[in-house]
Amino acid sequence: MNKDEFSIVEDFRGRLENAAKYGEIWEVVKDTVEFTLHKHRRGMMLFLDDLPIRLGAYYPLGTNNIVLNRTLVQMVEGAIKSKRVVNALIYNLLLHEYLHALGEISELKVRQLVYKIAEECFGENHIAALIAKKSPWALLKGIPLKTVNAPKRVMEIVKDFEKADKYIV
Repeated sequence: MNKDEFSIVEDFRGRLENAAKYGEIWEVVKDTVEFTLHKHRRGMMLFLDDLPIRLGAYYPLGTNNIVLNRTLVQMVEGAIKSKRVVNALIYNLLLHEYLHALGEISELKVRQLVYKIAEECFGENHIAALIAKKSPWALLKGIPLKTVNAPKRVMEIVKDFEKADKYIV
């Protein structure tokens, strides 16, 4: 890895690890996709909902929405207690759905791209790349999922998710 590549990797790592809000993780997702695939899409919205644990997030085809499993994120936050790991999980889930929003429908191809992007932008030993390689559900190993009985709450929209450069009238 040359000096410029190292600098880029360090920048992406620092931004992801220091992200305090969904919107900050989202900016890293968009920038890593732009850096590796030279693709982008504006105007996405994020919703948090209580979904079955086997579903991390989803992108309703033809929309500008990503729905993230709030229960899954909260379970990992409670069990892992590492902002770095939780941010890497959220990064992986949002990246996966963003690739669908960019037009890649194949689950296999999206999984491969998530790993390629994470490995290239963070390095193969970074937690984001490791989650992409193994699967987000590797983080749930040892957590008794059968005892999860989270009440269904109202879906919420994440405010200030995407920075708008211009208003669309």
